[in-house]
Amino acid sequence: MEKKRIVLLSHNDLLGGAAIVTYRLMKALQALGHEADMLVFNKIGDDPHVHQIGTRPVRGWRFIQERIGIITRNGFNRRDLFKISTGSTGMNIHRHPLVKKADAIFVNWVNQATVSLNEMQRICNMGKPVVWTMHDLWCMTGICHHPYSCDRYHAQCGDCPYLGAKSSPGDLSHKIWLRKKALYSKTDIKFVAVSNWVKQCAQKSSLLRDKEITVIHNAFPSDMFRTVSDKPFTSQTRRQFKHIIAFGAAKLDDPVKGLPYAIDALNILMDESPEIAAGTIAVFFGKTDREDLFQKLRFPHVACGTISDHTSLHQLLVQTDVILSTSLYETLGGTLIEGMSAGATPVSFGRGGQIDIIDHKVTGYIAEYCNPRDVAEGIRWALTANLDREKQHEIIRQRFNARDIAEKYLSLI
Repeated sequence: MEKKRIVLLSHNDLLGGAAIVTYRLMKALQALGHEADMLVFNKIGDDPHVHQIGTRPVRGWRFIQERIGIITRNGFNRRDLFKISTGSTGMNIHRHPLVKKADAIFVNWVNQATVSLNEMQRICNMGKPVVWTMHDLWCMTGICHHPYSCDRYHAQCGDCPYLGAKSSPGDLSHKIWLRKKALYSKTDIKFVAVSNWVKQCAQKSSLLRDKEITVIHNAFPSDMFRTVSDKPFTSQTRRQFKHIIAFGAAKLDDPVKGLPYAIDALNILMDESPEIAAGTIAVFFGKTDREDLFQKLRFPHVACGTISDHTSLHQLLVQTDVILSTSLYETLGGTLIEGMSAGATPVSFGRGGQIDIIDHKVTGYIAEYCNPRDVAEGIRWALTANLDREKQHEIIRQRFNARDIAEKYLSLI
């Protein structure tokens, strides 16, 4: 393929899972010889190929505009303020020189005043291939990023649970649904799902069920999570305990992460398999504002807070036997991939992209949804399966190879 000039649009460059995988895709495209740059709302790193759009005052005002529009329509409910987006405000992306000279535009997570729906129309009007990667479900709903158990997006939204007393058949969610419907009907956007589960959700949605959806997994740098490490994680802990179970999330008390199910499962092991509990420790990593989060957990455990650097995380995962996730929904499951790449055995529910990572009772264990007893059974299985750690790593390396994933994106343009 001849050299292409590609612009990747993203809210951030290095903050959040969607931003990080977008950055990895840019690097993979560059490694293939293409001219790839990111255009972002918030720039954190110092990569010269990442460009921040607009001035700080303009970005701040656009961001505030959208949030004001939401909070005045959701009954001033601050709790759910960032669970929805409207695409009503954004930056003038189509005027940027990089966009003007690009051969193709890869759109990623562009909410919170990065790209408005009107601006998306203007970008599509430029006549360039536009590929939109769905890192959550916002493209297929009216306004929410995750509908969870709500199935109103199968129809035309309306009566939105996030709008409380302000909800009605013709509420904000339905109005934005109509705007998305109009946009999709007038453009030739190519939609990418990061997992088969996201594709299945899209096929059920009224907005995307008639669109072709391509599944392309996120690129993962497996070489950064090998099965060996120069420095062990808390060697004293490893000497004291035969096994380590790791559970991680950006925010441990996020209800979506389903931590209570993990706690219940570990307590079941404590009561019914004391020999396992005696030689095993559960390590929890991630942010939490709740001091009582582990008050009910009787299983040996330690909470080590946020692990912000790759080296420390790798040192933990390379000695982890079981990487545990009880997320209620997961578009793909980055922590599971990291753990499995380091050789650990994943145990998880299967409501989401986990099914693209785990082959049940082959490379890991998929527990019955919301069943802590089956999670406990999965942990027992994982601790006795003795899976080859190098094979676990190799599966991840092949399945989420950055070069292959970049080539799949290029095939869409």
